[in-house]
Amino acid sequence: MLTLPCTATFAFRSAVEEAAHALGQFVSFLARKRARFITIPLALEWSQQPKDVQRATWARKLSNVRQFASWMSVIEPRHQVPPRRLLDVRHRRGKPHIYSDEEIGRLMIEAAKLKSPTGMKPLNLQAVIGLLAATGLRPGEAAALERSDVNLEVGVLSVRESKFGKSREVPIHTSTVAALKRYARQRDQIIRNPGGPFFFLSDRGAGLNLHTIQKWFREISPACGLRKEPNGHQYGRGPRLQDLRHTFATKRLVEWYRAGCDVAVQMPKLATYLGHSSVVCTYWYIEAIPELLELATEFQRTSIQGGRQ
Repeated sequence: MLTLPCTATFAFRSAVEEAAHALGQFVSFLARKRARFITIPLALEWSQQPKDVQRATWARKLSNVRQFASWMSVIEPRHQVPPRRLLDVRHRRGKPHIYSDEEIGRLMIEAAKLKSPTGMKPLNLQAVIGLLAATGLRPGEAAALERSDVNLEVGVLSVRESKFGKSREVPIHTSTVAALKRYARQRDQIIRNPGGPFFFLSDRGAGLNLHTIQKWFREISPACGLRKEPNGHQYGRGPRLQDLRHTFATKRLVEWYRAGCDVAVQMPKLATYLGHSSVVCTYWYIEAIPELLELATEFQRTSIQGGRQ
């Protein structure tokens, strides 16, 4: 009999549930199209929705359809089975950079040294870096926050219609609340007449552009030893703003494992907090980070031996 570790069992069950949900949506799609049989064009059309997600998501959806169509074609040969590699995904997620507390501190110091006409540039980058490190928000989610989304009285951020169209409430620590209040006071002293409802404002009072924030981040990275000095106008490869999200998730998982928590129970909470489409996406961190994989293996070994209850 096959016995899976508890974390693997949970991930397997979540993957099955995700596939079942996807196939239910596909069957509804076929019904709307009044299609009697699965066809390759219809499978492709459904798999490539929505348009604003990674190609790997399309490929995963098509893989589910392919397996379903293979089974259906045994019953009815007129069902078409999409060939493999029809949506070939050559790009693989690279290993994320997990920032140390020291590196984050250096980034904050360098961000404070930036210059701009009103001084909003250093204020913005410091605030955004701190927010991403403290909450694990996606950089685009932070840039899109409006004043009404930031409730500093109760310490909750409202992330509206983010990736996959999902919205969520993100509780924040009191230290994060204090930092955002400090930013808001300074922002309001500098920008008397904002040009929009956004929480983070540029020197001109408009909302921040994510590409601009990323550009500022690349500017300060060399001074922190995280990226090579630019060759002409091009910066070398290096850690990204997005890696602050990976750092947040990884640190939470490491803390749970070291505290002896049952991570399989905690994982759905982290997946919800991060706004992942499925808990399976959150389990990726365990295989991507060697330290986490070692901790997960050790946790499972001691659990089997009766070391933890």
